[in-house]
Amino acid sequence: MREDDYSALCSLGLRVSRETYELLKAYQTQFEIWNRKINLAAPSTIGSFWERHVLDSAQIFFLANNSNGSWVDLGSGGGLPGMVIAILAKGSSGEVALVESNTRKTGFLHSVNAAFGGPARIVSQRIEDAVIHVKQPDFITARALAPLDDLLSMAFPLFGEGTRAFFPKGRGYRREVEESRRNWTFNLIEHPSVIDDESVILEISQPERR
Repeated sequence: MREDDYSALCSLGLRVSRETYELLKAYQTQFEIWNRKINLAAPSTIGSFWERHVLDSAQIFFLANNSNGSWVDLGSGGGLPGMVIAILAKGSSGEVALVESNTRKTGFLHSVNAAFGGPARIVSQRIEDAVIHVKQPDFITARALAPLDDLLSMAFPLFGEGTRAFFPKGRGYRREVEESRRNWTFNLIEHPSVIDDESVILEISQPERR
C-alpha cells in the first residue's frame, strides 16, 4: 500500500478502511487498463490519477457528510465521481446510481461493479430517459458534463425538497453561475476544491425555473 496515497485520502476528513482503499486502487488499475482501449479520461491525466480523479471525486462524498444517502451521478463516463462515491459508501443503505448511455463505458462500469461486489447501480440510458425512472436522490453529481445551465435542466426532475447537487467546476465557474441565474433561481454554496486552487464544487439546492 502506498502510504502517501492513503494519507491523502484520509486528509479529506474521511474514515477510510484499508479494504476501501484497496478497492479504490483496484478501480484505478482497471481504469488505466480500460483507458488504453476506450476513452475514459484524457491520457494526460492518468499519471496523476489518484489526485486528479480519485481525490477530486472523494471530496464530493466528504462534502455530503452522509454516507447513508442515495446518489445519482449523471453522465458518469468511467465512474467519476460515481464509482468512487459508490466504493466509499459501500455497505451503507443508500443507493448510488450511475447514469451513462455510452455502451463501451457502461461495459467498463458493469465489469468493475461486479468485481467489487456491486456497490453501484448502473443505469444504461440517456439522462433524459433515466431521470424518469430513477427516484429522487439525496445527492446529485455530474463532473465535466455540461455548463451549469444545462446541468440544471438535466437534473431538475431529480430534485426533491432536500436534494443537494454537487457540481465540480473550473476557473470559469462564475460566468456559468451568472448565465444560469438568468433562467433559474437556486440556493448556492461555493466549496473551494482541495485539489485545485482554481476550482470549486458548487452545491446547489431548491432550483426553480424563472
